[in-house]
Amino acid sequence: MTSTGQWLPYCGVGPVPAEWWGRWNFDPLLLGAMALAAAVLWRSSSMDRRAGYGFLAVAAFLFVSPFCAMGSALFTVRVVHDVMLAVLLGPLAMAALRLHQREFPGSLAVWTAVHALTFWGWHAPPLYAAAMDSNVVFWAMQAAIAGTAALWWAKVLRAPATAAAASLLGTMIAMGVLGALFVFSQRAFYAPHWLTTQAWGFSPLEDQQLAGIVMWAPASAIYLLAAMAILYRSIGDGVRA
Repeated sequence: MTSTGQWLPYCGVGPVPAEWWGRWNFDPLLLGAMALAAAVLWRSSSMDRRAGYGFLAVAAFLFVSPFCAMGSALFTVRVVHDVMLAVLLGPLAMAALRLHQREFPGSLAVWTAVHALTFWGWHAPPLYAAAMDSNVVFWAMQAAIAGTAALWWAKVLRAPATAAAASLLGTMIAMGVLGALFVFSQRAFYAPHWLTTQAWGFSPLEDQQLAGIVMWAPASAIYLLAAMAILYRSIGDGVRA
């Protein structure tokens, strides 16, 4: 935060409605890293290229498009961003690196807890504020959420159907409880958005409550649908056997 009280998040200060579409992020370090990743994918024979290119497409939406700057203005957009890290970017990284075909330490229960606590931890107001005011902390947040998601999803795919479904439902509950906390709170927690939501027609508390609804309902439903799909497939395999 500057001496004038203005937060300096990655992708810049929150835009107003008249300017948001022009707020693309052409950070040369980010674009260079993405170009290098694309080149590695092109030459690699061990990575899943389709998942890798999907990862880069989602990353471009999250960090290059105006969606990134919108997350500086509205906590609701930032929550959608963080959910996409967990349910899109993480799984695509897992598939691209074929993590579900590898052994690594830790049980499914351990990684379920690690991922849930990581997601909760980065939404604690002090850590969130630090991520919105430091590029280093911001990228640490992105790597932590997406990285633990990738490892957790790999464990989910390798687990028996009942254990995988239980893990998904546990994560759904963790997501839903955090969303409910935002919905029913009577005060706005996140200082970086106290002065950025009004231009969009929301008070900071209304923005936070809307973010909670997003996390509580559609985001939680993703884990429920994944659990149902795994159980349904397991039942189908059992019938065929």
